[in-house]
Amino acid sequence: MSSKVNKINKDELRARVNALKKALKHLHEGVEPSKVKEEIKEVLKGLRPWEIPVVEQELVKEGVKPEDIVALCDAHIELFKDALRGPEELKDVPTGHPLRELLEENEEIVKDAENLTLYARALLSGGDKGTIKEYVNALSKLTKKLFGIRTHYVKLQMLLYPYLERRGLTAVPRVLWVKEDQILAKVRLLAKRLGERAPKGELARIATDLANALIDMVYRENNILLPTAKALLSEGEWVAIALEAPSLGTYGGRREGGEGAEWVPKEPPKWPYELSREDMISEETLSALPKEVRAVISEVDTYSPVTEDSLSLSVGYLTREELNAILRTLPIDISFIDADDRLKYWSPGERIFPRTRTVIGRKVDYCHPPKSVHVVRRLIEEFKAGKRDMAEFWIRVNGRLIYIRYYPVRGENGEYLGTLEVVQDVTRIKELEGEKRLLD
Repeated sequence: MSSKVNKINKDELRARVNALKKALKHLHEGVEPSKVKEEIKEVLKGLRPWEIPVVEQELVKEGVKPEDIVALCDAHIELFKDALRGPEELKDVPTGHPLRELLEENEEIVKDAENLTLYARALLSGGDKGTIKEYVNALSKLTKKLFGIRTHYVKLQMLLYPYLERRGLTAVPRVLWVKEDQILAKVRLLAKRLGERAPKGELARIATDLANALIDMVYRENNILLPTAKALLSEGEWVAIALEAPSLGTYGGRREGGEGAEWVPKEPPKWPYELSREDMISEETLSALPKEVRAVISEVDTYSPVTEDSLSLSVGYLTREELNAILRTLPIDISFIDADDRLKYWSPGERIFPRTRTVIGRKVDYCHPPKSVHVVRRLIEEFKAGKRDMAEFWIRVNGRLIYIRYYPVRGENGEYLGTLEVVQDVTRIKELEGEKRLLD
């Protein structure tokens, strides 16, 4: 927690929190935003970004749904613009820090949003068919790029939100995730209507709506979410985020270098489940905060996935019982042949091909009909030599389509450990059409 938080006057902060809660409730009740804004204009002066998540958390605790808070988003932004003058707390973020990358992605998003507005206005300004077609093509290209914005949001959802949730700030991720989904839906709608050659007036309206939503989201991230994360997360937590971020990609492409100091972390990575109550906020800082804030931040998540009987896996932890249960539950059947070409394991769930305990330890050559052994031998030899990474077959069995895949299993240094057989009944999968998003 930033040292600035320790110096906040408790009565002043309580007044601000109460005033904002009252204002947001008034907005929810239908009071004109302009009237509410004037009512609390003086109270909002000097508002700190990290106070807004506290307000939203309190609203959720009192029964306000995240969807309802998102519905007030435009009014929120209008209320807070006078008080939040930009990400002052984020100006000193060094190059290479994952927070810097999120900020740079937001710059790219703002540029794209501005271009959306530009082309929307151009469509409405008229022009000949060729010019209109040019604008529509530009919108289509930009919309295709905006599908990649999911990369940015996934990084927030998978990397940043877990650390906030661990500290009990669950309302912030819930509210923003709803808004992120709404933005992605707007991108899909624009792409759909572009493909259907909708009237230019409709395309301009949808594009403008999307641009406004993108700008609002960037504003909330830069002035609320990211300053809050910077104040709360330790260096070790940012190191963990930096380790995982490259696997998720970057919106607008990877950026090379940048101006300013280089981030050289000295702490080892610290994952959300490793945080203790003391890591999240010190007792000294906690005691200096008003009771409304303490009620939110003290609701920390102290769960640990590591127990005495846990097996430490490459990613995560499982007990032996959990691992066996997972393997029994897989909607596929698997068999593992070790480096000595012996059948060492098969999953005991509902199987497509029969297996018995008596085949454990059997040479793989004897597990197949003599007429097909040469195929099995060739496959394994190619796996061992590194000449093949997968082999697939599909056959019909009693009216069902059975998909069979073989994979070489390799160690951390690339050494051959064995072969994995994966068998799946894909009959039902082949029949699927359209979408199903809700549970029956």
